[in-house]
Amino acid sequence: MVFDAHSDLPTLVYDERKRGKTAVLERNPRFFNGIGSRVMAIWTRPERRKDATVYGLEVLNAFLKDVEESNRFELVTNTREMRTTLKEGKVALWLGLEGGEPVGESLDLLEVFHRLGLRVLTLTWSLRNSIGDGVFERTNGGLTNFGMEVVGKAEELGILLDLSHINEAGFWDTLDVTAFPVIASHSNARKLCDNRRNLTDEQILAIAERDGVIGAVAIPSFVDGKKPDLDRYVEHILYMVDLAGYEHVGLGFDFVYYLLEWSGRSVEGFEDESKIPLLLRKLEEKLGGKKVEKVAFGNFERVFERVVG
Repeated sequence: MVFDAHSDLPTLVYDERKRGKTAVLERNPRFFNGIGSRVMAIWTRPERRKDATVYGLEVLNAFLKDVEESNRFELVTNTREMRTTLKEGKVALWLGLEGGEPVGESLDLLEVFHRLGLRVLTLTWSLRNSIGDGVFERTNGGLTNFGMEVVGKAEELGILLDLSHINEAGFWDTLDVTAFPVIASHSNARKLCDNRRNLTDEQILAIAERDGVIGAVAIPSFVDGKKPDLDRYVEHILYMVDLAGYEHVGLGFDFVYYLLEWSGRSVEGFEDESKIPLLLRKLEEKLGGKKVEKVAFGNFERVFERVVG
């Protein structure tokens, strides 16, 4: 069983429901093969950044309706609810924001999203927002003054901070102003693939020192520039395990094969959830079963319990 720390499925749910479909998740069980718990991240499309709050709430509304129409899924807000959901044979879904754009410049809005279930906040997507600069922004600004306030409010509310997508200045700013564990929900090792979305050794170790977790991401351009296949993906996981310890590595697949504009962009041999058993077998050959259980599920469970409850 896997705890997947990052999924863009809410985007698909929104698009499909706009086309008149219902129970999108229930009708597509293949999306959850091997998944016990998953962070469902609301991503603000670049063309909707100007009305990000409206768009974010529309996506959230579609997602909540879809979960209500299902017998297989539950939105959870703490680890106790997650464990209960798993015992009932259901999939536990967490709500995340991939980029704080829907929050605008309002701590009140952050609180509203929390009341609606938000438990994971990726501070930025790859561009600049009111919180800070993403990794692909031309400038190199760190957290803004408002971003500092967001970090404090997230601590108060019990929202887990996610440092995937933020630039290095903002990454270090965040660690300067919080003592809480943080995660990078979907990032790999830059030493193995020189992409700005990946983490330096120093960043990986800094997350581990806070008792955080890095979720290895299965996006080809973050796995390898020439041959992004399953073996290379496993190498990223093992590299981070060797560097920071198996307690600080998890899985954040970020599968996008179901999104029309991203279809076809998959790691060779690890194209979708059906390949999860193969990944786990390869990891067990290198790490052994107990360590793989932590990488696959237990490490994110630990951090969520510490920060979210």
